Order: sequence, then C-alpha cells, then structure tokens
Amino acid sequence: MTIDNRIQVVLIDDDPHLRQALSQTLDLAGLKILPLAEAKGLAAQLERDWPGVVVSDIRMPGMDGLELLTELHAQDPELPVLLITGHGDVPLAVQAMRAGAYDFLEKPFASDALLDSVRRALALRRLVLDNRSLRLALSDRNELSTRLVGHSPSMLRLREQIGALAATKADVLILGETGAGKEVVARALHDLSNRRNGPFVAINAGALAESVVESELFGHEPGAFTGAQKRRIGKFEFANGGTLFLDEIESMSLDVQVKLLRLLQERVVERLGGNQLIPLDIRIIAATKEDLRQAADQGRFRADLYYRLNVAPLRIPPLRERGEDALMLFQHFADEASARHGLPPHELQPGQRALLLRHTWPGNVRELQNAAERFALGLELALDNNSPDGSADNRVAAVSGGLSEQVENFEKTLIAAELARSHSSVRSVAEALGIPRKTLHDKLRKHGLSFADGGASAHSDDLD
Repeated sequence: MTIDNRIQVVLIDDDPHLRQALSQTLDLAGLKILPLAEAKGLAAQLERDWPGVVVSDIRMPGMDGLELLTELHAQDPELPVLLITGHGDVPLAVQAMRAGAYDFLEKPFASDALLDSVRRALALRRLVLDNRSLRLALSDRNELSTRLVGHSPSMLRLREQIGALAATKADVLILGETGAGKEVVARALHDLSNRRNGPFVAINAGALAESVVESELFGHEPGAFTGAQKRRIGKFEFANGGTLFLDEIESMSLDVQVKLLRLLQERVVERLGGNQLIPLDIRIIAATKEDLRQAADQGRFRADLYYRLNVAPLRIPPLRERGEDALMLFQHFADEASARHGLPPHELQPGQRALLLRHTWPGNVRELQNAAERFALGLELALDNNSPDGSADNRVAAVSGGLSEQVENFEKTLIAAELARSHSSVRSVAEALGIPRKTLHDKLRKHGLSFADGGASAHSDDLD
C-alpha cells in the first residue's frame, strides 16, 4: 500500500496530544495530512516522487527520527524531512541537519514557525519534482532521437507525439508502410511509459494461421478443441501489466475483430472453452499498413473497431518524405554494422550521397538498413532501379569508364539529387549547385532530366 499523492504532510509523533494539536494546526492551514504514531514502515509506503514532506519527532520508541531520516533518504535524498526536538536533543538535530534534514523545530515552538517551515519545504519539493520531470523529458527526447533518427519536420512531430502519448493509458493505432518502423515506435511507447517494467509482447496477426489465431491471442482451456490437452495462456493475458503490440491488424478475421473489440471495451479476456472472465491491465498498440477506414467501407474491417482504435493514431512518414534523414539513417546503420562486424567505418562519397537522396525507398527503413549493411561490408552500393526518369542505374561503387564518363555520371547524380531535394524554384536549384539558371537548363536537357522529377514547379519568372 502506498500513501496517496494528495497527502502533503506525514506527521509522526508518539505523543497523541501533541500529534493531535499539530494535526489541527496543519489542517486549519488547508494542508492534507496523515498523522502516524510510529515511523516503522513509512519508507515502504512512499513512492520516490511522492510530492509531500515528512515531519517527525526525534525521540520515539522503535524507529527514531534519525533512523527514519536515513531510511527515507536512502530512497530519495531530496525528500524534505523536518525534525521536532526537545531541548536536550538540539545536538542530535544539528547532526541530523548535517545528514540532510531540511529543518528542526525545538519544543515549544509557535504554530506559525511550523507552518512556515512546512510551506517552504513543500515549495522546495515542488521545484525538485519539476526539475526531475524536466530531466526525464529531456532524457526521453534524447532516447527517442537515437531510436527514431532524423531531423525532418515529420520525424520531429512524430517524436513529440510519442513523448506526449507514452505516459498516458490510451491505446494507439500506428499507421505506416511496410518497413517504416512500426514496431520501433511501439517499443518506444512502451519503454517511455509507466509500463516499462511490464512485458512487451509483439505479435504479427498476418503471420498467424486462421486456425490458431484465437488460441494464440486469447488462450484456451484443456479440451476446448481437438488437441487442446492443457491450458494455454494467450498473448493478451501474457501481456497483463504491460503492452501488447498487434501488427497487421487488418489481416484479422471479422470474428476475431469482435472479440478484440470486447476486450478493448471491457478489459477482460475469456479463454477458449472457459467461462471465467480474466481482468486485464493492458495497453494495446495496433499497427496497420492499410487504410482501415477504406477497409471498413468495403466490409473487410469492422467500423466500430476502427473508431475504437483510431482515438490516438500515429502516422510514420515513409522514408521518401523525409529528405536528408536517409543520409543520417544510412550512416547510423552503416556505423552500427561496421562495429558489429569489427570493420573500420566507411564514409559516404558525394556520388553515393546523391544516390541515396534520389532513391525513393519502396522498402523504407528496412530496405535502407539492408543497403547500409552491404555498404559496411564493403560491397557495391546497389539499389533497385526506381529513379524518377526510370533510366538511371542506381549503383555507385568503384566507377568504371574513363574520367569523362565518371564526371558525367557524377554530375547527373548531383543534379538529380538536388532536384529531388528542392521544393521551391529553378532559381534555388541553380543557386544550390552554384551554376547559372541557363546552364542548369542546358544540363537538364543534356542528362534527360526535368525539374518535375523533384516534384517542384518551375515558375516562369525563374526562367532566363
């Protein structure tokens, strides 16, 4: 049992008359108090971030005030502890102050002196907890930036949304293409939540055979069906106290969707062949690569389940929308792979950087990670041919051909990369490349490229 966070002062004194008098003083001042006759067991009832202060007598049977101070500060050195002393206990009180006590009051003391000390201690406690919360938020932000690498606006927004949702109890629906990192986001939501010490159970609904999906998710009792010889705990029950990540939720049958909807609404699970409703303390994070609203309109997904899941949606942007994040991610994965294989790290060359920026990454982060692994192993950096004009071979390695051919290929990849990166005007592309606009138009014609390859518009006032 823990002490309610609404309690502002825990008052400990074995003298019932003094305890009652001090309680009345604090109560009349509008403070919520918990009076106790002994100190034993108090530390176990206080959470580390409990927002109150402790007022305790020094001379008490069993555990005295100094022992209590030591025990409380072993758990939280910044918890304010005020000690009440008799005249002969002043040397002990001074010793306690050196050990970290916030203040001491020598009997007899005025009520105003107690109230003033308690209020100052509460103000200090609020400041300490605010600073802790800020440090935790900064730590979480740093942790997220190492898990979800990138500085594009869409990734900054995604990290902010994860930080805001992680500490809540809300179920989450993650939307993203194959390979975009849906499980990474789900794991981040779990690890940054209050459930971080509970289980994280990931299951891909699309990989389960229809005949076993209900047993896997909900569990079964002996004899529930042919071959069910003993009880099986399902994934939902196994994740109790933690988080269940359900990927490819769009692949679930309509019958299973009905049971999932009931579980989400009532937070209970019933094993196949059983009659007992088992309460669950669980967070559901579902993920899909499809438009569930469209699937619901087509009758392939239950509309009520869609609306129940769509309370807190998170969209993971595809890699093709993230600009230079591709370079950061590639170098990050390549460095990790080099360290894992005991190889020296490789730096991307300009032509390789241009190739990575030009590629549209149909396999998203998963495809990029595989390419980075090959690069770290010293293999040719070869990507699927999906360049804007459909003609370029997306390969950069030890380039063959004469100097003139190499220069031509390098120039083409740089221009194509700048076209893909630009979303403004011909002028900005020319300025970025450091060439006149007429020269840019000549080179576009020469290499068979067009400004439309970058998804931008050429304004008439930009043209020579």
